[in-house]
Amino acid sequence: MDFLIALVGKDFVLTAADSASARSIMRMKSDMDKMIPLSSHALMLLAGPVGDCSNFGDYIQANLKLQALTNGFEASTHATANYVRKNIADALRSRGAYQVNSLIAGVDEQDGPSLYYLDYLGTMVKVPYGAHGYGSFFTFATLDHHYREGMSLEEATDVLKKCFLEIKTRFLMNLDSFKVRVVDADGIREVEVAQP
Repeated sequence: MDFLIALVGKDFVLTAADSASARSIMRMKSDMDKMIPLSSHALMLLAGPVGDCSNFGDYIQANLKLQALTNGFEASTHATANYVRKNIADALRSRGAYQVNSLIAGVDEQDGPSLYYLDYLGTMVKVPYGAHGYGSFFTFATLDHHYREGMSLEEATDVLKKCFLEIKTRFLMNLDSFKVRVVDADGIREVEVAQP
């Protein structure tokens, strides 16, 4: 029952993920963090079985940190997304797939903000906004209607609030709390967004 969402603004990427950990009809906890920082300027959101997300996220984070220490610089968001995609694709073709869907958000000095949508089959595409999970069925129409390129943080937050309201109104499950973070040139920070 995971739900991830992100949208690219003028000089930032606004991301959100529900904080529930559930299995079948039972909620295990309500304070799960489904976002993993990959560098000072890149963030990965993961949806899928908790074990796969935890193992895969830790593996990617550790290897990107090792590459940064070895090379003396952090990978760009584009390079990071391609590295994640390759690892998903390699696992799918060898030892068994990670059942993880992800969004990779980052801001680079030259390329600016970017968002990559990846699924558990290793498909990757650069998008202006994206969502994973059952909540995406309800929010893509809202994003299609209200998203526009070059939005300010306030405008993007307003669109995010509309998405939260749509989920609360239409989705059978109760996704009542979200972690919201912004990735920009200053790094990654958590922001407060009033939830309906």
